[in-house]
Amino acid sequence: MLEYNLIKDLINAAETSHKKISEIVIEDQALSMELKPEELFNKMSGNFDVMCEAVIKGSDKDLKSMSGLTGGEAYQMQSYIANNNGGLSGNFVNNAVAAALAVASYNASMGKIVAAPTAGSCGILPGCLVSLYNFKRADKHDIIMSLFTAGAFGMVIANNASIAGAEGGCQAECGSASGMAAAALVELMNGTPEQCGHACAIAIANQLGLVCDPVAGLVEIPCIKRNVSGVMIAFSSADMALAGIKAKIPVDECIAAMQSVGSALPVALRETSGGGLADTPTGRKLKELVLLS
Repeated sequence: MLEYNLIKDLINAAETSHKKISEIVIEDQALSMELKPEELFNKMSGNFDVMCEAVIKGSDKDLKSMSGLTGGEAYQMQSYIANNNGGLSGNFVNNAVAAALAVASYNASMGKIVAAPTAGSCGILPGCLVSLYNFKRADKHDIIMSLFTAGAFGMVIANNASIAGAEGGCQAECGSASGMAAAALVELMNGTPEQCGHACAIAIANQLGLVCDPVAGLVEIPCIKRNVSGVMIAFSSADMALAGIKAKIPVDECIAAMQSVGSALPVALRETSGGGLADTPTGRKLKELVLLS
């Protein structure tokens, strides 16, 4: 039985058995939950279907959040892509951006999403994986399996640090989601278990210290656009790892550092809306606007 205390242990178990991390995780979880692997796979497939649906519904031109502060950004991004030959970053990357905006915006409008690992970071995994699926860059079966790798990495992070913005800042939410996505992407591109670890480490290292400062206490500003940043960091971290570039600090040490940094963050920067962008003049005005509506 896996304990999900160290990513190093997941990597070693996969390498010893000559399997992908996802393969050992689904077997372990099936044994732990007294289910057949096929049953777990079908449940995860349902999660991926929810992600795909959230991308579609979150792209509605007239979508508005409950507060009215956000909505329609994914449609705007898609229009920009269509009218500008893919934009600066190209069709695939910018469609991943649009997908992340769609899911995070759909969450803000009380739509059905997959918390991966949280609602505030729900756009990162879909932004990466649904885009691969839509552009036929990966098989659906493999994408669903990669979610088990992402989930296992998330479990280790949750056991050793935090996935809650109120406890560890946005690094705990978007940082964790980005690290999970980077690991899943590496596995999808036939990278090694060790490279999955390097990708996660690089992604986390690039978001250490990211504060949680939601304007008006809502998971909208700047949260929705931080999901986009998380997608970009996941892709770049995965590509670096696949290129053979190693994280100089081991992934488990990066997770420990994230916990240490999160504990050191002032309370004002941990989801209380007492600092950062939430405490700017415009941030305070937007809060007043929400309270009056």
